[in-house]
Amino acid sequence: MAAPKVAVVGAGVIGLSTALCIAETFPSCSVTVLSDQFSPNTTSDVAAGMLIPHTYPGTPIHVQKQWFKETFTHLFAISNSAVASEAGIHLVSGWQVFKSTPKEELPFWSDVVLGFRPMSEAELQKFPKHRFGQAFTTLKCDCPPYLLWLEKRLKAIGVQMHTRKVADLWELHGEYNVVVNCTGIGAHQLVGDEKLFPIRGQVLKVHAPWVKNFIRDGDGLTYIYPGIHRVTLGGTREKERWSLSPDPGTTKDIFDRCCSLEPSLREAQEIQVKVGLRPSRQCVRLQREVLSQGEVKLLVVHNYGHGAGGFSVHRGTAKEAARLVGECIAALKNSSLRAKL
Repeated sequence: MAAPKVAVVGAGVIGLSTALCIAETFPSCSVTVLSDQFSPNTTSDVAAGMLIPHTYPGTPIHVQKQWFKETFTHLFAISNSAVASEAGIHLVSGWQVFKSTPKEELPFWSDVVLGFRPMSEAELQKFPKHRFGQAFTTLKCDCPPYLLWLEKRLKAIGVQMHTRKVADLWELHGEYNVVVNCTGIGAHQLVGDEKLFPIRGQVLKVHAPWVKNFIRDGDGLTYIYPGIHRVTLGGTREKERWSLSPDPGTTKDIFDRCCSLEPSLREAQEIQVKVGLRPSRQCVRLQREVLSQGEVKLLVVHNYGHGAGGFSVHRGTAKEAARLVGECIAALKNSSLRAKL
């Protein structure tokens, strides 16, 4: 058969990294990315990009750990290379603090990040309202540069990118042999996934170059994540809220909460407000599906629903999606071989 044609729908971190994994794993494939939005207008552009996993209740922990480990290993190699600055990836050390000791003092990912340990009494003095904490070093992606770097890598290996609004996966039948759905919150409408819902996140991007360490409240709501040029202050988790308009009251609340953890932020300049809708469900949808209309079939791979944890597992889930695309290609070859016989 001719070189299989694969369409990846969606150009956030999941779509771009999935397209890259497919193109690297199956160099004979023709891969095209289709999306109505590219960076800087994707949900991923709003994300803080910290590698601290979010837990998916419907996904086995060993699977989540594997996704995180693959992602961490991949990004650690980039952070240790000459392209680290262009890709927007760097190591950052800091603290996760709790008002009371958590049930799980050693999270499942503690041996993947670097130097994970309980905080000392002296360190905890910085956080008088908190009684327990964890110190570790992890990775941070500055999202817009990372997305642009992924696009550059895709173009360099011949992947096509087109601005196109896909309203129905069936419209790609005839043009492509396999369709990969990485549309995030867009899958709610595109494939009618009722299990998918938005969790609205509002964050502030501020200029505070003296802040070098991340600080995250254990409840995951208040966080300070220093990037290369800006510090991300968060946040909110507003389930089922679809509004992309910044809320001034929320902005003040986030700023006040972050200043209570790091009082020096009162001097922060150039406050920008960003809003994104995290595509959330009980578990990431990472599976093959054969859509049928009578005798006509369309091979689909889904990779969406990463919620707040997309950056932490993006490379791991992209590798799994590429493996599923490989199964689709093998099925196509078998059916074309049977047709010839």
